[in-house]
Amino acid sequence: MTDQTALREANAAARLPKPFLEWFSSRGWSPRVHQIDLLARAQRGASALLIAPTGAGKTLAGFLPSLVDLAERPKRKPGEAFRGVHTLYISPLKALAVDIERNLGKPVAEIGLSVTIETRTGDTPTHKRQRQKHAPPDILLTTPEQLALLIAAPDAGRFFSGLRYLVLDELHSLVISKRGHLLSLGIARLRKLAPDIQAIGLSATVADPDALRRWLMPQDPPGAMADIITVAGGAKPEISILDSDDHVPWAGHSARYAIPDLYDAICRHRTTLLFVNTRSQAELLFRELWRVNEDGLPIALHHGSLDVGQRRKVEKAMAENTLRAIVATSTLDLGIDWGDVDLVIHVGAPKGASRLAQRIGRSNHRMDEPSRAILVPANRFEVMECRAALEANYLGAQDTPPLADGALDVLAQHVLGMACAAPFSDDALYDEVRSAAPYAGLDRPTFDAVVDFVATGGYALRSYERYARIRQTKDGLWRISHPRIAQQYRLNVGTIIEAPMLNVRYVRSGRGTAARGGPVLGKVEEYFLETLSPGDTFMFSGKVLRFEGIRENEAFVSNGAGNDAMVPSYAGGKFPLSSYLADEVRGIIADPDRWTTLPPQVADWLRLQRDKSVLPKRSDLLVETFPRGERFYMIAYPFEGRLAHQTLGMLLTRRLERARAQPLGFVATEYSLAIWGLRDLGGMLAAGRLSLPELFGEDMLGDDLEAWLAESWLLKRTFRACAMIAGLIEKRHPGKEKTGRQVTVSADLIYDVLRTHEPDHVLLRATRADAAAGLLDIHRLGEMLSRIRGRIVHKNLERISPLAVPVMLEIGRERVNGEASDVLLSEAADDLIEEALGSA
Repeated sequence: MTDQTALREANAAARLPKPFLEWFSSRGWSPRVHQIDLLARAQRGASALLIAPTGAGKTLAGFLPSLVDLAERPKRKPGEAFRGVHTLYISPLKALAVDIERNLGKPVAEIGLSVTIETRTGDTPTHKRQRQKHAPPDILLTTPEQLALLIAAPDAGRFFSGLRYLVLDELHSLVISKRGHLLSLGIARLRKLAPDIQAIGLSATVADPDALRRWLMPQDPPGAMADIITVAGGAKPEISILDSDDHVPWAGHSARYAIPDLYDAICRHRTTLLFVNTRSQAELLFRELWRVNEDGLPIALHHGSLDVGQRRKVEKAMAENTLRAIVATSTLDLGIDWGDVDLVIHVGAPKGASRLAQRIGRSNHRMDEPSRAILVPANRFEVMECRAALEANYLGAQDTPPLADGALDVLAQHVLGMACAAPFSDDALYDEVRSAAPYAGLDRPTFDAVVDFVATGGYALRSYERYARIRQTKDGLWRISHPRIAQQYRLNVGTIIEAPMLNVRYVRSGRGTAARGGPVLGKVEEYFLETLSPGDTFMFSGKVLRFEGIRENEAFVSNGAGNDAMVPSYAGGKFPLSSYLADEVRGIIADPDRWTTLPPQVADWLRLQRDKSVLPKRSDLLVETFPRGERFYMIAYPFEGRLAHQTLGMLLTRRLERARAQPLGFVATEYSLAIWGLRDLGGMLAAGRLSLPELFGEDMLGDDLEAWLAESWLLKRTFRACAMIAGLIEKRHPGKEKTGRQVTVSADLIYDVLRTHEPDHVLLRATRADAAAGLLDIHRLGEMLSRIRGRIVHKNLERISPLAVPVMLEIGRERVNGEASDVLLSEAADDLIEEALGSA
């Protein structure tokens, strides 16, 4: 079927009013087949998932059913009853909602539609949010957290009574986290308030379309799926890996070596978007680019800790095409439509093929023009990861993580929110919750345990009145126990638990915490600021700041000077290496024919490894042992990501301790794991006093794991986040906010009580599930241990191997700020490689 035939058939099935056809014609356009197809399905009453490449007009397609329906809706008569929201658009990013408001407003005005469009995010002023409750816009652009607040209001039924369409943008990004679990529960409530609503999911990168189709539909009956429309085609991206004349570092993440090349690329393009994986990398890269910016090009910085006013200025400047480059984190990953961005540079390995495709799509943002991107590896292993990601992109490979079962701490938050809205029946709420795809398999005893937790805190805490947030009355309905509970819920809603942050506020130099009144630059993590002394300098918001002191929830700073300022570290924002890319990196190492695509210095490094030790096959695990100084080392190369390697390191050191190998410590990278101790590990293996198959046995994920977790701080750290999401511990109270230290102390005390008296408590179950999937990556570690059974290759060496150099550089590495860090790292690497070659 030709495109024209398909378009005629789609047009015949859909009702596109004359003003819309005239608008398309005036622009020299024709509606695309998938846009009309989606409209036709929506007009038949179907929900649908649209999968289309960047630039295919997904956003217009998603809103077309709403706009057509609104265009045909009778005008509101004077004195007519209240009209609620017609269309609810939900995005994972506040910046995306603002961008959609701007981009959607233009066709609405040009078509001549009498349609109101507004955003509602955490940045929206309180007075505007209150006004929206009384006079809602036709189309409300919002986030999952704001939806949770809206449905928890007593007037939610009135507000959503006229809701017709739900548009979910970048759906693949929304559904894979606890935010997605909260959103799914919110949508389940919307279906109760407005039973006829239709959901439209929009996504460019989807690994499992059927899972998203189920997510869009109420799961009664289980397995129900939305329609699907898939748009093929789109110009293939043009991706290259930076081929720098400079030395590619052995380790590290700064990519300072590439700064001259990056600046040259910025000079040669209209607008360049530079992505990094963490906020600290963003600050560092921004500073380095300004250091070499001899032409005074307008270069901006954008990440989530910056003040909202500064972020909006950057976004406005991008929309007006007045910037030449923007350094950004994931805050600009999704959907932002700036057509004049003609180059994307990814500094550091992307960690996932789907993430790379998403970020590259920010370039050109037109379906028929290729996106252009440059990958800039920060070290030698990242060169291979970038090569694997590039090849995956050309193949169209997707590696978004699978959807997980709904989290219990999120369910607890939702239960409380529903009690804030109105008294509820547990039977009715159970049925409603199970209609949400992540909770379709929820059993009744677990649901009842969650309700009991919200009502009492659980068996071990029920004697404390403060944990009794809801109560069951004689009519069998559950109600909030006091009006202040609803206020506390509104202050603490959401699932994003960041490390405790403090406002960073300007004061005059030397005025310390006694000064007041300067502008707020944004937020920095509390634990980083607590390491500073007055007079220390650090980088933030693209400036060198002098630390003056802390008072309450604010850090006071003044203008600083010098090039040796520290860069704040952020606990959030680090992505795990995807299983797909990890497997591809192993494949590159194992296949010398693929080395021709690598820079000569990286290919030579692999050849040296082959000559001096051995290169593992794709499914093998290489374990090297060698002495160095007064220590003995064991290096393993699982290539399974830092989280899995850290867990593996913890468990292996416990086993080595039992075997009297006297381990002293370990360090994990994305690609390898190094353990060192006082006993000759290679000799113990050769003599049979140690067994690698036993060391790396799958049973380590049984009793060894449980014993370690029992004494580990990791579960306490995870419990703290679960307790805050579930509402057991509140970060914010009316009129005050707890410090990070206060929250941690409260969480630790409760954790110890529950572990002792109620080990099967709902929150402990949620904590163990989170730790297994997140901090510990147990599922992935288990798959690795299964894969390597019978495939462990041991090489006992007299000295360090070339492949071990990067992880050895991480051992005992002192934090040195500024350019000196790279110099010292380079000198240490040169010494190690000489040693590996036997010339030292």
